[in-house]
Amino acid sequence: MSRNKLLRYQQISVANVFDKESQVIKQIQAGELQQCLMLWQAKQATLVLPAGKKWPESDSLKAGLLVDNWLLHARKTGGAPVPQCPGVINISHLYLWASDTPYSIPQAYENLCTVLQGFFLQFNLVSQAHATEFSYCDGDYNMNINGKKIVGTAQRVILKKGGGKIVLAQAFILIDVLLDEIIKPVNLCYQLSDKTERVKAQVHTALFDNITERPTIEKLYQQLTQAFVDSGLY
Repeated sequence: MSRNKLLRYQQISVANVFDKESQVIKQIQAGELQQCLMLWQAKQATLVLPAGKKWPESDSLKAGLLVDNWLLHARKTGGAPVPQCPGVINISHLYLWASDTPYSIPQAYENLCTVLQGFFLQFNLVSQAHATEFSYCDGDYNMNINGKKIVGTAQRVILKKGGGKIVLAQAFILIDVLLDEIIKPVNLCYQLSDKTERVKAQVHTALFDNITERPTIEKLYQQLTQAFVDSGLY
């Protein structure tokens, strides 16, 4: 029986995805799985709020989001507010870090970035990993095309019982979205949380802004899966 699993969801609720991540973590903890690649797209526009007092889940935020038909979902881990909606493909890659290699946060990120670079090369697009000023969920391992952010990444580590580390590597890829619309819920959250910073649409880009073809979600999932296989890193 294979200890690798591939899960693909063309439409799924954010809450359901996080439940499935928890289930997979338990399977890896139990030694039933070595890794799981989950590819998913939210079926409803949802602002995902990180844990902690920094980002209050207020009634005014819920009401403000609802005006533009956005839902709110608070997750258990930290980070920054992230808008999830149709047109954004997500990667949740859960895997057991090799026991003979010291765990390295930069290396784990670089491995994921290598996969993403391979994915974009399938469209003859060259991408670079670096921070992107005024982008949402900014970080040193954003993927950028021509200086504009197209992917945000995150990771966390779960200690495995009996030793070892489980890595949850995450990425969102902007495929086909209205950039002005996708930043509105983030800036509303910043405003209502008394934050001075604001994100700007023009520092982002989407895949369909850079290519003429229009692959289906299923085709994009196949290409992402192939990029993981071709990398030879996992």
